[in-house]
Amino acid sequence: MSSAEDDRTLIERCQSGEASAQRALVERYRPAIWRLTRNATGSAEEAFDITQETFVSAFGALSRYDPSRPFGAWLTRIAVNKCRDWSRRRAVRRMFELGVPAGFETAVVDDAALPDRVAEARAELAAVSRAIADLPLRLKEVLLLRAVESMSQAETAELLGISEKAVETRLARAREKVSSTLRASDVRGV
Repeated sequence: MSSAEDDRTLIERCQSGEASAQRALVERYRPAIWRLTRNATGSAEEAFDITQETFVSAFGALSRYDPSRPFGAWLTRIAVNKCRDWSRRRAVRRMFELGVPAGFETAVVDDAALPDRVAEARAELAAVSRAIADLPLRLKEVLLLRAVESMSQAETAELLGISEKAVETRLARAREKVSSTLRASDVRGV
């Protein structure tokens, strides 16, 4: 039995009220949805909340799901929309946070004494995560779906409702913006 057939069967069971089918779908798709939302937000806590919201919304709208399309893509679309909502709310909150530097809320302080290499690697990862989280939403979505989730250009274009050329252009711009942000932070010694 293929994964798509398993999804269809589980969805039918969900629609008839079987909680075990919901759990099975959550277990199957939670890692990918959490990874997407973690990379989109730069925060494990926010990713946890958005992942939960994604599944709650999906199960609430299961009657509108088109079984001729892949369930994973439908769920990813919901997660992308939840990340967009989070990004809009974050922008509004930032307007009211006078005097707090952008990105401060995602900084993680680790008091443990670590070897230099581990510390450098963590600093680099944090810088990359901040650079990705600070991208404009339309660039961030494409970068995450293509580079992190390994979706094809065609799948990304379909999921976001844009052309494949737009995916290519946005991906190039996202990579350049992340690179320039990282170069600028190296120059400042951040």
